Amino acid sequence: MAQDDRLFLVTGATGKTGSGTIELLLRRGYHVRAMVHREDGRSRALAEAGAEVVVADFHDLDGVTAALQGVDGAYFCYPILPGLVESTVVFAQAATDAGVRSVVNMSQISARRDADSDAARQHWLCERLLDRTTLVTTHLRPTFFAEWLKTWWEVRDGEGFLRLPFGEGRHAPIAAADQSYVIAAVLADPEPHDRAVYPLHGPVEQNHYGIAGAMARVLGFPVRYEPVGIEEFTSAMRGRGLPEHLVQHLSSVAVDYRNGLFAGTNDIVSTIGGRAPLTVEQFVTHNRPDFDTSGPNFVPRD
Repeated sequence: MAQDDRLFLVTGATGKTGSGTIELLLRRGYHVRAMVHREDGRSRALAEAGAEVVVADFHDLDGVTAALQGVDGAYFCYPILPGLVESTVVFAQAATDAGVRSVVNMSQISARRDADSDAARQHWLCERLLDRTTLVTTHLRPTFFAEWLKTWWEVRDGEGFLRLPFGEGRHAPIAAADQSYVIAAVLADPEPHDRAVYPLHGPVEQNHYGIAGAMARVLGFPVRYEPVGIEEFTSAMRGRGLPEHLVQHLSSVAVDYRNGLFAGTNDIVSTIGGRAPLTVEQFVTHNRPDFDTSGPNFVPRD
């Protein structure tokens, strides 16, 4: 493919969606600057792949401004940690000062003014803040990532278990790789997506009994969904030492999930990203070794 002179900044560059976006942009001939928190094996791999790696902190106005110099478009992705609003303000000012043309903002499907989750409400506020800038702005609101299945998965006595507080609620898990196709496409051609809010879903909506069945068909052993109460889920997260900001968020969105907020499916990945999104079966097949052991956050039985 012919070389394109545009430069794109990808924040969260070593994360699930960031690393995939960088791979796609480099493959398509674009220049990529990867913003990371520290140098490590993952950042060195990005440099070896052809990305320019810069170390900067989201809260450092000078550092973020330097990272954005000469950039045409940026992908802004902040983790579920305190400081989102401040970091978005820093990013918006730095991007404006640097003359950046566009931004793709990673939000979440639960983002809304009246959200009980602190993180979800802050994402809604940050969407509105970015909409008030001169940046060509696109917001992505994914449902739960398919990668969630690896994190909250337990293998015990030849069986797999998903012990989660979602009742009969439904969603269509969306793989990070599929989201990267949307991000790369919007960065390359941002104008048609200005001020758009895109919910991102996988191809098949189902409850966790259906998800467990899909996983079992690939893995070749029983997988059971065991619904748990939100209090038990919250206690387990605290027992794992997860940050309180994340605990409050996940406990709150569990209610949203039960109420149908995460449900639905659409064709955004295929129409904008140019690829059919992965089913649960395909995701498990592509990540088969990750399901040989329990994930780090599974909810144990009492």
